[in-house]
Amino acid sequence: MARRKLGFWRRFVAVVLCIPVLKVWTKRTWLAMENIPPSGGIIVVPNHVSHFDPLVVAHYIYGAGRWPRFLGKASLWRVPVMGSLLRKVQQIPVERGSVDAVKSLDVLIDALHQGGVVVIYPEGTTTKDPDLWPMRGKTGAARLALVTGAPVIPLANWGAERIFDPRTGRLSLRPRVPVTVTSGKPIDLTRWAGATPGRAVLDEMTEHIMLEVQRLLGELRGEEPPAGLYERPGKRAGAAGEA
Repeated sequence: MARRKLGFWRRFVAVVLCIPVLKVWTKRTWLAMENIPPSGGIIVVPNHVSHFDPLVVAHYIYGAGRWPRFLGKASLWRVPVMGSLLRKVQQIPVERGSVDAVKSLDVLIDALHQGGVVVIYPEGTTTKDPDLWPMRGKTGAARLALVTGAPVIPLANWGAERIFDPRTGRLSLRPRVPVTVTSGKPIDLTRWAGATPGRAVLDEMTEHIMLEVQRLLGELRGEEPPAGLYERPGKRAGAAGEA
Protein backbone atom coordinates (compact mmCIF):
# COMPACT_ATOMS: atom_id res chain seq x y z
CA MET A 1 0.00 0.00 0.00
CA ALA A 2 1.54 3.27 -1.08
CA ARG A 3 1.00 5.67 1.82
CA ARG A 4 0.48 8.56 -0.58
CA LYS A 5 -2.57 6.76 -2.00
CA LEU A 6 -4.38 6.64 1.32
CA GLY A 7 -5.92 10.08 0.99
CA PHE A 8 -6.33 12.63 3.75
CA TRP A 9 -8.91 10.93 5.97
CA ARG A 10 -7.40 7.46 6.07
CA ARG A 11 -3.95 8.91 6.69
CA PHE A 12 -5.36 11.22 9.38
CA VAL A 13 -7.14 8.38 11.22
CA ALA A 14 -4.15 6.05 11.02
CA VAL A 15 -1.21 8.39 11.55
CA VAL A 16 -2.78 11.05 13.79
CA LEU A 17 -5.60 9.40 15.75
CA CYS A 18 -4.81 5.72 16.15
CA ILE A 19 -1.17 4.74 15.75
CA PRO A 20 0.35 7.23 18.24
CA VAL A 21 -2.10 6.04 20.91
CA LEU A 22 -1.52 2.36 20.13
CA LYS A 23 2.24 2.78 20.27
CA VAL A 24 1.94 4.12 23.82
CA TRP A 25 -0.82 1.77 24.97
CA THR A 26 0.56 -1.48 23.53
CA LYS A 27 3.86 -3.30 23.29
CA ARG A 28 3.56 -5.09 19.99
CA THR A 29 4.87 -8.44 18.82
CA TRP A 30 3.93 -8.96 15.18
CA LEU A 31 4.63 -12.34 13.63
CA ALA A 32 4.37 -13.85 10.13
CA MET A 33 3.37 -10.57 8.45
CA GLU A 34 4.58 -12.05 5.17
CA ASN A 35 1.33 -14.06 5.12
CA ILE A 36 -0.58 -10.84 4.38
CA PRO A 37 -0.20 -10.52 0.58
CA PRO A 38 1.06 -7.11 -0.59
CA SER A 39 -1.78 -6.78 -3.10
CA GLY A 40 -5.02 -8.41 -4.22
CA GLY A 41 -8.33 -9.01 -2.51
CA ILE A 42 -8.20 -11.11 0.67
CA ILE A 43 -10.54 -12.07 3.50
CA VAL A 44 -8.93 -11.87 6.94
CA VAL A 45 -10.63 -13.87 9.72
CA PRO A 46 -9.42 -13.05 13.27
CA ASN A 47 -10.43 -14.41 16.64
CA HIS A 48 -12.26 -11.92 18.86
CA VAL A 49 -11.09 -11.74 22.48
CA SER A 50 -11.81 -8.07 23.27
CA HIS A 51 -13.63 -5.00 22.02
CA PHE A 52 -10.14 -3.50 21.77
CA ASP A 53 -8.68 -6.08 19.40
CA PRO A 54 -10.05 -4.56 16.16
CA LEU A 55 -7.60 -1.71 16.75
CA VAL A 56 -4.78 -4.19 17.32
CA VAL A 57 -5.73 -6.19 14.22
CA ALA A 58 -6.05 -3.01 12.14
CA HIS A 59 -2.60 -1.85 13.29
CA TYR A 60 -1.07 -5.20 12.30
CA ILE A 61 -2.67 -5.18 8.83
CA TYR A 62 -1.68 -1.54 8.31
CA GLY A 63 1.85 -2.45 9.38
CA ALA A 64 1.82 -5.15 6.70
CA GLY A 65 1.16 -2.42 4.14
CA ARG A 66 -2.57 -2.92 3.59
CA TRP A 67 -5.69 -0.92 4.49
CA PRO A 68 -8.22 -3.01 6.47
CA ARG A 69 -11.96 -2.70 5.91
CA PHE A 70 -14.01 -3.96 8.85
CA LEU A 71 -17.69 -4.76 9.15
CA GLY A 72 -19.47 -3.02 12.00
CA LYS A 73 -22.92 -2.52 13.47
CA ALA A 74 -24.84 -0.09 11.28
CA SER A 75 -25.92 1.83 14.40
CA LEU A 76 -22.35 3.17 14.68
CA TRP A 77 -22.79 4.93 11.36
CA ARG A 78 -25.70 6.88 12.87
CA VAL A 79 -23.53 8.34 15.65
CA PRO A 80 -22.66 12.00 14.88
CA VAL A 81 -19.07 12.51 13.72
CA MET A 82 -18.20 8.82 14.14
CA GLY A 83 -20.51 7.75 11.32
CA SER A 84 -19.06 10.30 8.93
CA LEU A 85 -15.53 9.27 9.84
CA LEU A 86 -16.27 5.57 9.35
CA ARG A 87 -17.61 6.30 5.87
CA LYS A 88 -14.56 8.38 4.96
CA VAL A 89 -12.18 5.56 5.93
CA GLN A 90 -14.19 2.96 3.98
CA GLN A 91 -15.50 0.77 6.77
CA ILE A 92 -18.63 -1.29 6.06
CA PRO A 93 -21.93 -1.10 8.00
CA VAL A 94 -24.08 -4.19 8.54
CA GLU A 95 -27.76 -4.16 9.49
CA ARG A 96 -28.31 -7.22 11.63
CA GLY A 97 -31.19 -9.48 10.70
CA SER A 98 -32.44 -7.39 7.79
CA VAL A 99 -32.55 -7.50 4.00
CA ASP A 100 -29.92 -4.74 4.06
CA ALA A 101 -27.39 -7.37 5.17
CA VAL A 102 -27.42 -8.58 1.56
CA LYS A 103 -26.31 -5.11 0.44
CA SER A 104 -23.33 -5.41 2.77
CA LEU A 105 -22.36 -8.64 1.01
CA ASP A 106 -22.41 -6.80 -2.33
CA VAL A 107 -20.13 -4.10 -0.88
CA LEU A 108 -17.73 -6.79 0.35
CA ILE A 109 -17.67 -8.49 -3.05
CA ASP A 110 -16.90 -5.16 -4.73
CA ALA A 111 -14.14 -4.44 -2.19
CA LEU A 112 -12.48 -7.79 -2.90
CA HIS A 113 -12.77 -7.36 -6.67
CA GLN A 114 -11.03 -3.99 -6.25
CA GLY A 115 -8.16 -5.69 -4.41
CA GLY A 116 -9.16 -4.71 -0.88
CA VAL A 117 -8.61 -6.35 2.50
CA VAL A 118 -11.90 -7.32 4.12
CA VAL A 119 -11.80 -8.24 7.83
CA ILE A 120 -14.63 -10.46 9.06
CA TYR A 121 -14.93 -11.72 12.63
CA PRO A 122 -16.76 -15.03 12.07
CA GLU A 123 -17.78 -15.14 15.74
CA GLY A 124 -19.71 -11.90 15.25
CA THR A 125 -18.98 -10.81 18.82
CA THR A 126 -16.33 -11.30 21.49
CA THR A 127 -15.99 -14.93 22.45
CA LYS A 128 -18.06 -16.18 25.37
CA ASP A 129 -15.66 -19.02 26.07
CA PRO A 130 -14.38 -18.60 29.67
CA ASP A 131 -10.80 -19.15 28.50
CA LEU A 132 -11.23 -16.95 25.41
CA TRP A 133 -10.90 -19.70 22.82
CA PRO A 134 -12.89 -19.09 19.62
CA MET A 135 -16.57 -19.89 19.38
CA ARG A 136 -18.30 -21.64 16.52
CA GLY A 137 -18.57 -19.03 13.76
CA LYS A 138 -21.22 -17.53 11.56
CA THR A 139 -21.11 -18.33 7.87
CA GLY A 140 -20.51 -14.93 6.23
CA ALA A 141 -16.77 -15.37 5.61
CA ALA A 142 -17.35 -18.80 4.08
CA ARG A 143 -20.09 -17.47 1.82
CA LEU A 144 -17.92 -14.58 0.69
CA ALA A 145 -15.00 -16.92 -0.04
CA LEU A 146 -17.24 -19.27 -2.03
CA VAL A 147 -18.73 -16.44 -4.10
CA THR A 148 -15.46 -14.61 -4.83
CA GLY A 149 -12.74 -17.23 -4.58
CA ALA A 150 -10.70 -14.75 -2.53
CA PRO A 151 -8.03 -16.24 -0.22
CA VAL A 152 -9.03 -16.56 3.44
CA ILE A 153 -6.19 -15.60 5.79
CA PRO A 154 -6.49 -16.77 9.42
CA LEU A 155 -5.31 -14.31 12.05
CA ALA A 156 -4.83 -14.82 15.77
CA ASN A 157 -4.39 -12.10 18.37
CA TRP A 158 -3.71 -12.29 22.08
CA GLY A 159 -3.22 -9.63 24.73
CA ALA A 160 -5.99 -7.16 23.90
CA GLU A 161 -8.04 -8.77 26.67
CA ARG A 162 -5.52 -7.30 29.13
CA ILE A 163 -6.57 -3.84 27.98
CA PHE A 164 -10.29 -4.54 27.95
CA ASP A 165 -11.50 -7.87 29.32
CA PRO A 166 -15.05 -8.62 28.12
CA ARG A 167 -15.51 -11.11 30.96
CA THR A 168 -15.13 -8.43 33.64
CA GLY A 169 -15.72 -5.19 31.73
CA ARG A 170 -12.48 -3.79 33.13
CA LEU A 171 -10.45 -1.28 31.13
CA SER A 172 -6.72 -0.94 31.78
CA LEU A 173 -5.01 2.36 31.04
CA ARG A 174 -1.59 0.95 31.81
CA PRO A 175 0.89 1.73 29.00
CA ARG A 176 2.85 -0.82 27.00
CA VAL A 177 0.48 -3.76 27.43
CA PRO A 178 1.93 -6.73 25.48
CA VAL A 179 -0.17 -7.71 22.47
CA THR A 180 0.78 -10.35 19.93
CA VAL A 181 -0.64 -10.92 16.45
CA THR A 182 0.16 -13.58 13.88
CA SER A 183 -1.34 -14.68 10.59
CA GLY A 184 -1.33 -17.95 8.71
CA LYS A 185 -1.14 -18.99 5.11
CA PRO A 186 -4.39 -19.02 3.12
CA ILE A 187 -6.77 -21.68 4.40
CA ASP A 188 -7.21 -24.57 1.98
CA LEU A 189 -10.86 -24.49 0.92
CA THR A 190 -10.40 -26.29 -2.41
CA ARG A 191 -12.67 -29.19 -1.44
CA TRP A 192 -15.62 -26.78 -1.57
CA ALA A 193 -14.65 -25.02 -4.81
CA GLY A 194 -17.69 -24.65 -7.03
CA ALA A 195 -20.08 -25.95 -4.37
CA THR A 196 -23.57 -24.51 -4.01
CA PRO A 197 -23.58 -22.24 -0.92
CA GLY A 198 -26.16 -24.24 0.99
CA ARG A 199 -26.33 -24.37 4.76
CA ALA A 200 -24.44 -27.64 5.16
CA VAL A 201 -21.59 -26.50 2.89
CA LEU A 202 -21.28 -23.12 4.61
CA ASP A 203 -21.32 -24.74 8.06
CA GLU A 204 -18.56 -27.17 7.05
CA MET A 205 -16.43 -24.38 5.59
CA THR A 206 -16.97 -22.17 8.64
CA GLU A 207 -15.98 -24.92 11.05
CA HIS A 208 -12.83 -25.58 9.02
CA ILE A 209 -11.98 -21.86 9.03
CA MET A 210 -12.55 -21.47 12.77
CA LEU A 211 -10.52 -24.56 13.64
CA GLU A 212 -7.62 -23.07 11.69
CA VAL A 213 -7.97 -19.80 13.62
CA GLN A 214 -8.13 -21.76 16.89
CA ARG A 215 -5.04 -23.79 15.96
CA LEU A 216 -3.15 -20.59 15.17
CA LEU A 217 -4.24 -19.07 18.48
CA GLY A 218 -3.02 -22.16 20.30
CA GLU A 219 0.42 -21.71 18.75
CA LEU A 220 0.39 -18.05 19.73
CA ARG A 221 -0.59 -18.80 23.33
CA GLY A 222 1.73 -21.80 23.60
CA GLU A 223 -1.21 -23.94 24.70
CA GLU A 224 -3.11 -26.91 23.35
CA PRO A 225 -6.48 -25.63 22.11
CA PRO A 226 -9.73 -27.48 22.83
CA ALA A 227 -10.63 -30.35 20.51
CA GLY A 228 -13.71 -28.51 19.24
CA LEU A 229 -15.17 -25.04 19.07
CA TYR A 230 -17.06 -23.42 21.91
CA GLU A 231 -20.81 -23.48 21.33
CA ARG A 232 -22.20 -19.97 21.49
CA PRO A 233 -25.10 -19.39 23.88
CA GLY A 234 -28.51 -19.10 22.21
CA LYS A 235 -29.49 -19.54 18.60
CA ARG A 236 -26.77 -19.30 15.97
CA ALA A 237 -27.32 -17.06 12.95
CA GLY A 238 -25.71 -17.01 9.51
CA ALA A 239 -25.10 -13.30 9.14
CA ALA A 240 -22.20 -11.85 7.21
CA GLY A 241 -20.18 -11.24 10.41
CA GLU A 242 -19.06 -8.01 11.99
CA ALA A 243 -16.23 -6.34 13.75
